[in-house]
Amino acid sequence: MAALPEKEGSIRQLPPKARRIGWAGACLIRLLSLTLRWRLHDPDGIVQSPPSRPMIWTFWHNRIFVLPTLYQKYLSVRKGAVLTSASKDGEVIAAIVARFGCEAVRGSSSRKGTAALLGLIDWVRDGYDVAIVPDGPRGPRYRMGPGVAKLAEVTGALILPVRVEYRGYWCFEKAWDRFRVPKPFTTVDVFLGPCTEVASELDEAGFERERVRIETLMNPTHEVD
Repeated sequence: MAALPEKEGSIRQLPPKARRIGWAGACLIRLLSLTLRWRLHDPDGIVQSPPSRPMIWTFWHNRIFVLPTLYQKYLSVRKGAVLTSASKDGEVIAAIVARFGCEAVRGSSSRKGTAALLGLIDWVRDGYDVAIVPDGPRGPRYRMGPGVAKLAEVTGALILPVRVEYRGYWCFEKAWDRFRVPKPFTTVDVFLGPCTEVASELDEAGFERERVRIETLMNPTHEVD
């Protein structure tokens, strides 16, 4: 097995500017998260009885604000790594998630995508859960690319859809994803699962059916446009 890619989520290995911005961003997330009322919906008991196999956490781009807190609150017993973009913004996100005890894998579906997928395969095989935003970094919103299903097919990892709904939030209407930030003291509903897997050696039609099925699991309450 190939060596693991450098753990670029390590704070020491990121540029000083990214570390400073990441520290400030992590402080903001922590402070706001302390005011939120969290409600966990976990019918499969994933938090209490996590599976022995690695998982691929999937969540939509416009809900990533609470991802670090969600990981620390419910899934910190798992070794986790987040796929971030290869851009300067990705450096900042890596610095933020590092503050919450999560690693980062640099790359995205649109830039260094193949290298990122190969890197993720090694992380999964090393026992890490990996978190992927399947409609990032530029959309279309609430549409899942092939990467998640392909990674699950190759590695045998389970896919864990993670949905987050804010009772009250600010919405950045001009952003492609209509990014959402929860308002202080609002309720945050976190839906975990159901866990699912992808069969190996699918033909093209079978793979597309699996991709659509997983996208549907992520979209039961969203208007898809």
